[in-house]
Amino acid sequence: MLTLGERIRQLREERDISLRELAKSVGLSAAFLSDVELGRRYLSDKHLSALAKALDTSVENLKQYDTRPPIRDLRRMTISDPEFGFAFRQLIDKKVKPQELLKFIEERSKKQKLNKDKE
Repeated sequence: MLTLGERIRQLREERDISLRELAKSVGLSAAFLSDVELGRRYLSDKHLSALAKALDTSVENLKQYDTRPPIRDLRRMTISDPEFGFAFRQLIDKKVKPQELLKFIEERSKKQKLNKDKE
């Protein structure tokens, strides 16, 4: 799977836009945008939106490539309920693949919806 930076570069190259041109059009420096493409820096929502528009794609499309872990949320969850920390550790120790976890979540959501519909 591509990272956010790799996806941005891919879209930029497909549209034959130089790094400098794209950076200028969204109000960033070429150096900063280069760092984004290399995964060293991340965009604010404002710049991500401008970049999506310049690359003729949606913000949602770009966000699906953002591989940064939601550290703040995970930390808050483990502090408020230590069982989350245990569960996250189990995911890591058992080497659960992201696809497996997403499939589990999808199946669980379907079951919950079916149960609601029965009520």
